[in-house]
Amino acid sequence: MSGIVVRRIGPAAYAALGPAFAELARHALEPNPHMAPAAVSAATLLAEEDDIVVLCAWYSEALDFEQLVGVWAFRRERDWRSGFAAVLVAPVLPLYEVSSLPVVDRDHALEASRALMRYLLASGDLPRTLALPLLPLEGPGHAALAEACRTTGSVIATCERWARPVMIAQPGDDPERYLRRALGSAYKKRMQQFRAVIKSGALTFRRSRGQAAVEALDSFLTLEAAGWKGKAGTAIACIPEDTAYFRRLAALFAAEDCLLVDTLLLDGKTLAMGLLIESAGRRHFLKIAYDETQGRHSPGRTLTVAMLRADLAGTPPECLDSGAGDGVDAGTYVWGERREMGNALIGIGRSRIGLARAAALSRMWLRRLREAVRARSGRASPPKHP
Repeated sequence: MSGIVVRRIGPAAYAALGPAFAELARHALEPNPHMAPAAVSAATLLAEEDDIVVLCAWYSEALDFEQLVGVWAFRRERDWRSGFAAVLVAPVLPLYEVSSLPVVDRDHALEASRALMRYLLASGDLPRTLALPLLPLEGPGHAALAEACRTTGSVIATCERWARPVMIAQPGDDPERYLRRALGSAYKKRMQQFRAVIKSGALTFRRSRGQAAVEALDSFLTLEAAGWKGKAGTAIACIPEDTAYFRRLAALFAAEDCLLVDTLLLDGKTLAMGLLIESAGRRHFLKIAYDETQGRHSPGRTLTVAMLRADLAGTPPECLDSGAGDGVDAGTYVWGERREMGNALIGIGRSRIGLARAAALSRMWLRRLREAVRARSGRASPPKHP
């Protein structure tokens, strides 16, 4: 008898499903590396294992065969961020991971999405509210999730929205054609800036993969800590737990040849670096670091131009997701496409969401008030973008 069954497992058991997840990602409606065993295993350094819930949807056509057709990983949370209501948060570490979508097989997308939601609805020991702070609000993955919510009587409430820069190359694109389309009226100015950097010295772009990328991570951490984040104590290298997390994340993704570190050098000195992970032809930008003493060269933006040129000189990723949050000015990137994102909540099997939504809205308005006060006092917020 064929059908889909959902099973709940912990991070230790999920770590053994790396090959099955990789196969699912290759056939996914929308790949999401933040649901991968590597990401979940790394997250156990910052989250209690007992708080991590991994739902796996399996499709079977015969008694002796099962195919993984869906994965959704969450962390239990109940603190001030959720209004002290119990919620399930996806991804497990929203601070460093850039998509809340489950991964579902494209040939079983609706069935798998429904099965995951029905499991959550039927589970008496799991919270009835999902916190999805990095949810794409468009695309086939969102459409499948929205339909699953409809069939389970669940509501999606969006507290904040923003446009995230992404790169989706078209057939025949080369760097010149893409940049003209993406930058529009800003093309001339941006390229003049890029050419000025080239004229100022020898500009070199280096892409490291696998173990070479792991080895480049030390330089990345040092570069980030040398800037304002280091002074504020928020750089990865300033927080031992975060350092351990990124080292483990890098090692696990590098073992699957899914880790990249892009480096831009000017006269042999590092100008900017980017940390990225891949899944089934899609690339996700996790973190950027740059030399703040070289601000006149717009090092972050210059790096993204160099990355784009390298991508389009070969086989570009199906999609490059910038990972930009709601506080980032999308215009600072050279990637021309936009994806609507939202800080969303799902009430499972109900039409109203109480404390968790009130807490999310309160955080939004407090942040906006803080930004308004800074603007009036003339104090600029720390830079969040290239």
